[in-house]
Amino acid sequence: MRKEPFRAAQNDTAPNGFLAIMRPAWEQAGLFPLAALTWRALVKYYHQDDDPGAKLRKPYSACSLWLKQWCSEKETGMNRREFSKNSVVFGFGALAGLSQGGKASAQHAAGDYYEEPAKKLPIRKFDVVVAGAGTGGVVTALAAARQGARTALIERKGYTGGTVTEGGTALHSFYNLWKAFPGVKKRQVVKGIPQEIIDRMLAVGGCSGHAEMLRGYNYDSVCTAIDTELYKLVTMQMLDEAGVFLAVNTRLTGAIVDGDRIRGAIVDSRSGREAFFAKAFVDCSAYGDLAAFSGADFKVPNDYACCNSIGLANVDLEGYIAYLEKHGGSNQIAYGIRSGQPNKVVRFNGGLGGAFRDEARKIGMSSMITTVHDNYLMFVKCNFKVPGSVISRDDMAKAELEVRKRQAKAVELFRKHVPGCEKAFMARTSPTLNIRRGRLITCDYDISHEDVIEGRHFDDDVMAYGFHDNAPRYQVKNGGTYGIPYRALRAAGIDNLLVTGMMITSDHRPHMSTRNTVCCMGQGQAAGTAAALCAQKNCGTRDLRYGDLRTALVEDGVYFES
Repeated sequence: MRKEPFRAAQNDTAPNGFLAIMRPAWEQAGLFPLAALTWRALVKYYHQDDDPGAKLRKPYSACSLWLKQWCSEKETGMNRREFSKNSVVFGFGALAGLSQGGKASAQHAAGDYYEEPAKKLPIRKFDVVVAGAGTGGVVTALAAARQGARTALIERKGYTGGTVTEGGTALHSFYNLWKAFPGVKKRQVVKGIPQEIIDRMLAVGGCSGHAEMLRGYNYDSVCTAIDTELYKLVTMQMLDEAGVFLAVNTRLTGAIVDGDRIRGAIVDSRSGREAFFAKAFVDCSAYGDLAAFSGADFKVPNDYACCNSIGLANVDLEGYIAYLEKHGGSNQIAYGIRSGQPNKVVRFNGGLGGAFRDEARKIGMSSMITTVHDNYLMFVKCNFKVPGSVISRDDMAKAELEVRKRQAKAVELFRKHVPGCEKAFMARTSPTLNIRRGRLITCDYDISHEDVIEGRHFDDDVMAYGFHDNAPRYQVKNGGTYGIPYRALRAAGIDNLLVTGMMITSDHRPHMSTRNTVCCMGQGQAAGTAAALCAQKNCGTRDLRYGDLRTALVEDGVYFES
């Protein structure tokens, strides 16, 4: 007969004994004397027999099983209700108070680390989960939901939009660069859901329309300016109409992975911690958070300056533009809808010479202006190259302060040097620095510089695009377009994850095209449609038939070059 379990249970000092294990928790709750006395009485009772092990084995084994459950890893940890129920079974009902809310015991601390207690997370189930409600994420979620997929969209801020509402100066670009190449046909190459958003914006007076550039058209042939606040409203309404579960004010904190498949995304909000399970996932977070949590391969190039844009209000826009025209004019200009009136200036280069130019360079300020309101400059950007890493909290904290100092200086410069801006003030800032690239995720295909400037298309194109942010230095050949292949959106090594936007394309030169707003929107429609089809067919991203994806995209208004 084996008596070792009984002996260990009796011994207060045994390292693995029941009392030794439970003592820290009982002492914290102020229950150790009573609980220990109860346990010892139980042991003594069962010891009053020639074969104590036989009588004790069953209750002791049950106690051991309960203890193992309570101290198990996070995947199998009991919640408060289960802990309380099992405590009552063994006569220790008062111990239920140990697991209240988010309070954690200091007994899990060891050296420089703290081990979180196990916790069961409530699960929400979807077909498609999209991380990030920015430029690409909004369109991704709309596309997935309209394919019939139960779709969740996770966003750390309280609204949608991303770079569209916070970082850019206009949406670039729905058209090819036809004006830079005489004789080339003008054509809108990005349509579908992105154009539907513009139509909705026009209906509420929040967009300039696709305003044709009269100067500077070797950079872009059109300018599409938007009202940042109305963009948030319009896109959130569209998501609501499509039935998307919009989890704003919610941070993505982890991923549940099984082999080469993601099973769930872990999120945190004031409602608590949850797991969003789905069949297909799309990372539109800009930083590549979901991909990184899932074990995808990535790099952090940090090859761009970050920026934060301000809205400058109380501006005499007509006086400002008149002064520029009198002193050399603007090298870019476009006329569109402003304050509800057509044929108004909506984009111009507001830079002045002399002290204004010199001081603006010191703070990285861009003078390219867009607006849809008479007395308001929608975007005035201050750039800053972050020393260190854009995914480092501490490096970015220092950068946030530096850029806000620059914003204050920018307002001073406008007041001092620009006619019509003497009483201007800062009316809007972005809540955080805007990156142009965070993590670069390794995908099944990496778009090259030659792919873009040579205007190459692929046998798995999901969209066409014709703008390059380095124009006129780099332009798509002959005012044409290039294609984004579906395989460029598939995260390498993960069977059910797609990525969009600034996370694809390693070479900085083509990335200056693929990261731009309208390209991100087009990628979003492709990724959302593909994810929904994968969920519907219960297949991985590499098993989806391209013909099925192409048909769905064409039916939803996506433009393809013949």
